[in-house]
Amino acid sequence: MKVPELTIVDGVTIPQVGLGLWQNTDPAEFAGAFSAALAAGYRHFDTAQIYHNEQLLGDAWRASGVAREQFFLTTKIHIGSFGTRKTPKSFTGSLEKLQTEYVDLLLLHFPVPIARKAAWLQLEKIKAAGGARSIGVSNFTIRHLKEMESYASELPSVNQVELHVFLQQPELVDYCRERNIIIEAYSPLAHGKGMGDPILNEIAKKYDKSPAQIMLRWCVQNGFVVIPKSVTAERISANINIFDFTLDKDDLAKIKGINRNLRTCWDPTYVP
Repeated sequence: MKVPELTIVDGVTIPQVGLGLWQNTDPAEFAGAFSAALAAGYRHFDTAQIYHNEQLLGDAWRASGVAREQFFLTTKIHIGSFGTRKTPKSFTGSLEKLQTEYVDLLLLHFPVPIARKAAWLQLEKIKAAGGARSIGVSNFTIRHLKEMESYASELPSVNQVELHVFLQQPELVDYCRERNIIIEAYSPLAHGKGMGDPILNEIAKKYDKSPAQIMLRWCVQNGFVVIPKSVTAERISANINIFDFTLDKDDLAKIKGINRNLRTCWDPTYVP
């Protein structure tokens, strides 16, 4: 399956569905999930320094026989590696583990007070040197993004945040769209919470899809990138099988009504 791509502001294209690799640290399980994803059509893989599986991803893509340029690889700088010296040093380590000369997208993992400025300025240098094709952030709120305008030579091309039908974050979405910042939704299935919602299940039945597939379809139809996480071959395949139907206006209106600000991960709202 060929996954649709979005064009980032700097011209880089990003597959709209990727495989999230959080908590996937068992070598055998990782290899199985990667193989299943590759067979299903995934070429976008999202890791992070704190996930402790960059080496596994490097081993997996190298062993796949697929050319490096066919992959979209993302990693994130750990909060403990924010800083003028720490950020570039840690990134060199990431490249070694990933067994590549560059990543397609490099993100700051969380808006750590004070340190985020120095880390971002290092990301700009990494991009200029060819180490990352695009740079962005994760878990940044409107307040954090506004602050960046005072020191950044370029704004993030991507903001990776928790976003799903129960946490729609319309103000943040609008803010990012106005600045050509792509929203990348992590935990787009809300860790399974809310799957019993009657409206969600009614829509799923209408299209002969699962509630999870409706949740993911809502994301891509709204122009977001999604990175659902799974190690199960059937679910990995189902999560990418969302391009053979379109939610109509009535369904979109119903889904808009089930937003309830449900957070299932860390909350950056009150980070200064």
